Amino acid sequence: MITMTNIIREGHPTLREVAKEVPLPASEEDKETLKQMLEYVQNSQNPQIAEKYGLRPGIGLAAPQINVSKRMIAIHVEDEKGNVHSYALFNPKIVSHSVEKTYLSSGEGCLSVDRAVPGYVPRYARIRVKAVDINGEEVDVRLRGLLSIVFQHEIDHLNGVMFYDHIDSENPFKEPENAIPLER
Repeated sequence: MITMTNIIREGHPTLREVAKEVPLPASEEDKETLKQMLEYVQNSQNPQIAEKYGLRPGIGLAAPQINVSKRMIAIHVEDEKGNVHSYALFNPKIVSHSVEKTYLSSGEGCLSVDRAVPGYVPRYARIRVKAVDINGEEVDVRLRGLLSIVFQHEIDHLNGVMFYDHIDSENPFKEPENAIPLER
């Protein structure tokens, strides 16, 4: 079981590496790692389990955050309509995106960052992602709103990018151009 002790923190070199593609079909070891990543985000949202194991709540986790430099992400999040979306994906790739931007009005956080980093993180409002799921099936999804933001945050981790790299250092609360704020 993955716990907070397995999650590396900012400053660790793996977080700044470009992760390697996962050879497909995925090995049993890679599938097991991805399964445990999804279990972490699910468990972290369960108050009893989170308290028992000291898990910080998260809605997404990328393999580099557990010091595995491979292109794997796990996401478990409720969208604006209350629908729960769970993804455990190998080699996710943004294949297209909107011109329009969005950002979380409350800012973003990260399991690998133990401090609050205030500021707006500009993201694409809509994206299309292709990947392969844990069963080896191809996935092609169009995402908007919070799901779009979460996917971009996790895919950034695969490219060695932290969320705060997108914040305007001169003016952290400058509204991104052509962007619609998203409340969370």
